[in-house]
Amino acid sequence: MDDALLYGRLQFAFTITYHYLFPQLTMGLALIIVIFKGLHLKTNKPLYNNAAKFWAKIFAINFGMGVVTGIPMEFQFGTNWAQFSERTGNIIGQTLAMEGMFSFFLESSFLGLFLFGEKLLGKKLHFLTAFLIFIGSWASGYLIIATHSWMQNPVGHEILANGKFVLKNFSDLFSNPWLLPSFFHNQMASLITTSFVIAGVGAFYMLNNKHTEYAHLFLKTAIITGVISTLSVAFPTGDLLAKQVALKQPVTLAAMEGLFDSEEGAPIVLIGQPNMKEQRLDNKIEVPKVLSFLTYQRWNAEIKGLNDFPKEEWPTNIPGLYYSYHIMVGLGTIFIGIMLLGLWFLWKKRLALKRWFLWVLLFSIPFPYIANTAGWYTSELGRQPYLVYGLLKTADGISENVSSGNTLFTLLGFIGLYLVLGFIMLILAGKIVYAGPKSTLKSH
Repeated sequence: MDDALLYGRLQFAFTITYHYLFPQLTMGLALIIVIFKGLHLKTNKPLYNNAAKFWAKIFAINFGMGVVTGIPMEFQFGTNWAQFSERTGNIIGQTLAMEGMFSFFLESSFLGLFLFGEKLLGKKLHFLTAFLIFIGSWASGYLIIATHSWMQNPVGHEILANGKFVLKNFSDLFSNPWLLPSFFHNQMASLITTSFVIAGVGAFYMLNNKHTEYAHLFLKTAIITGVISTLSVAFPTGDLLAKQVALKQPVTLAAMEGLFDSEEGAPIVLIGQPNMKEQRLDNKIEVPKVLSFLTYQRWNAEIKGLNDFPKEEWPTNIPGLYYSYHIMVGLGTIFIGIMLLGLWFLWKKRLALKRWFLWVLLFSIPFPYIANTAGWYTSELGRQPYLVYGLLKTADGISENVSSGNTLFTLLGFIGLYLVLGFIMLILAGKIVYAGPKSTLKSH
């Protein structure tokens, strides 16, 4: 890999990884704010309204950071990835433009009304602004993932003699079989992040005996949404997406599972280390035949291994793909256990008494971010060596006139700037959390 391609990929990987720390929380919070506003509309209890406005402050900070860190990625399409943009812009430009023109403006416009227009709008219209923020937030995710799904499973296009992709059927972009499993898997993963953040804040208040009424509300809400989202991210959404990978990208499935040789009744590997030199998994712990059953619903179904495919079609970083996938799945399994245990304590009305479990919730906050990042790395590393799977190699999408030195210089600039922005964001969010809902917000 030449330096220009390496630094171009590193810069996009860093900026998009950092950027996605923020939308995954805002998309989940958008739903939670609607729930709290709906409960306030139904019961007229200030508790729910204050809770909604408290989390709206966190939402606004995350949204602002998402905007600031998202804009450079759009420019990178034209600077670092000009060949990719020139050849595929007729297709990906459709969904990206729709995301910017409709979803982003819907979300940002009504966020301002929600934050500053409650007295003017009244209860019902204020609820409507929250609902429209939710629609804008999730529509934004949908349109971005529609773009990503086309890159994973290109449909509805033709390639002209000059190598440019043109869209033949607009509806094919939104009937792509890759799209809905990816979208709902991503949204449930976002809700997991939100559930753990809300649970962590509730646990913080409970452990410090502050804002206990809000602590009970946050914990109850987070555990209920956490149980739903942690189970849903595994089945059906994760299962459906894995079946798409098996159908459309079988070499990716083999790399994710570290399967070098084809097997009938293939096992699922819980732990192991890919040994690329010997083409095997070292120190593996496996469950026989489960991979075959999960993929094809037959215990003895054959799963093709990497050696059944040409080496030039193999993902370019098989260890990275394997570990990303197993980190995502391993953490997801732990999340299910934590939330189910929390549901048990909630049902038994013993949650507030289990201080050790509250500490678990508090210290779990970073791990959904890690799992989401690992999930996206799985998806992106699995598509390599292609930008558009099977049609456009990553090496053919890089800009020809941007030097590796320029890319490295701007990458270092992004790292420094984003660290400063992240530090400021944590201070602002920390101040809001420390002050608490009653201290920062008054009910109307």
